[in-house]
Amino acid sequence: MREAAEDVAQETLLLLHEKYPHVTDPADLLPLAFRIVRFKLSAASRKAVRRGETHSVPVEELPLPSAGEDPEQAAASKEMRVRLSAAIAGLGERCREIFRMKLEGCGFEEIRLHFGVESINTIYTWDARCRKSLLDRMGGKWERVP
Repeated sequence: MREAAEDVAQETLLLLHEKYPHVTDPADLLPLAFRIVRFKLSAASRKAVRRGETHSVPVEELPLPSAGEDPEQAAASKEMRVRLSAAIAGLGERCREIFRMKLEGCGFEEIRLHFGVESINTIYTWDARCRKSLLDRMGGKWERVP
């Protein structure tokens, strides 16, 4: 706050020197100076509000984010991977192959060619059945079932 007050005082004196050199009587100079200060302070206040400086928190007070994953999230993620791996292992060979190819970025046309199927609709049907089977093995929900 001290630096801001000094800035306002300097700006006021500079303005008086540049724009009002003809005002020399202290009886006129003092009220003019206070009016300029009042305008400068209200402008500074509006500027601070506009920039959000009145509600800002110093950087030193912000908590530092940890570089690693949150322990709770890490445990939940690991549990989900174990459940998903077990569910996928219980699927048939065709479903596991479809999921593997989809994870590698293959499209349905490439999967159709790999299996040597005539219609792409067959692949869509197999994919839907495999996803439903996987969801059933996961307990009907992707989230943990209590």
